[in-house]
Amino acid sequence: MSTVAFHSTTKIDADGETPDFWVVAAGRTITATGTGAGWRDHDPDEVVDGTGHRLTPGFIDLHVHGGGGYSHEDGAESVARALAAHHPHGTTRAVASLVSNPIEQLSRSLAGIADLTGTNPLLLGSHLEGPFLSVGKRGAHNADHLTDPSEESVGRLLDAARGTLRHITLDPERAGALPAIRRFVTAGVTVAVGHTEAGYEQSLSALHAGATVLTHAFNGMPGLHHRDPGPVGAALVGGAYLEVILDGHHVHPAVVAMLFTLAPHRIVLVTDAMAAAAAPDGQYLLGGLAVEVEDRVARLRATGSLAGSTLTLDAALRHALEAGIPVVPVIEALTLAPARVLGLSDSFGLVRPGFAADLVLFDHAWQVTSVLADGAWLHRA
Repeated sequence: MSTVAFHSTTKIDADGETPDFWVVAAGRTITATGTGAGWRDHDPDEVVDGTGHRLTPGFIDLHVHGGGGYSHEDGAESVARALAAHHPHGTTRAVASLVSNPIEQLSRSLAGIADLTGTNPLLLGSHLEGPFLSVGKRGAHNADHLTDPSEESVGRLLDAARGTLRHITLDPERAGALPAIRRFVTAGVTVAVGHTEAGYEQSLSALHAGATVLTHAFNGMPGLHHRDPGPVGAALVGGAYLEVILDGHHVHPAVVAMLFTLAPHRIVLVTDAMAAAAAPDGQYLLGGLAVEVEDRVARLRATGSLAGSTLTLDAALRHALEAGIPVVPVIEALTLAPARVLGLSDSFGLVRPGFAADLVLFDHAWQVTSVLADGAWLHRA
């Protein structure tokens, strides 16, 4: 088992900033950390001089549909290639998000992702963004595929995923939503409220039933109104995690900064990226719907609605810092917070001994220079 040491870095994670930091990784696991020259005592096989650089845990993307020209709907090989396109941008682990489709098609996709999860440790499982969503707030989802969560359909999806369904977004106004939430939670699936016209009280009822996340806050839902706080207000008051797409288009950076203040430790930065992330502008498909990407903004050709994003998480980090959000909570929102959502915070999201050796090195301008995960280099500048 080979060992790698990074030294003379500034470590930044949810524990804080530490200058003159070093970390030693043996295979898939961090074995030692410290400051100064203590790394030399571990006689590492490979040494990375991090002078002038920052070191963070690897990013975890809870909500991503594709990248590098590949969409998760196109099969397991496309899922693997899409996730690989995000690795040079600091994302070391992710769930594969799927847009709404017929239950039979979603079941096939879930089964393929389950197979891939068994062989690719960087893939944490799947995320169903639908089909139990509101028609009125469907965004880039095909209205023909939206439906209520019946006992049969929920069972089919859980069976197809074989324990790898990590996360599902649903509308609490759908008939059968609350029993479905309880069943998903019992099966170990994180449930998120999203793509909904539900008000404050109904959104709170979903949280009381077991939902713990708000899918891409402010997008695909009513806003935060002073007489009806809506889903965002329910998430803030109810202790839920709030996903945010910080690309400069989905939510104003000033509003994102407010969320970091109002919900400390509960903001999760996600990409909601479609195939055009880390790929050129042009024409794409998202769940069978035509998408036009121009100046890095993805919109449905038919309606002009935003259709996911072309964001990568390193860009989200830079946007957050430009908005004046302090760096430690920003890094937490990319690492430990998503790990908490998935119940993985004992292994991912911190630079500590015993945690996964998922490490990202940045230069002075917050550009990624190196990415290590699961005992292998995913990117080296």
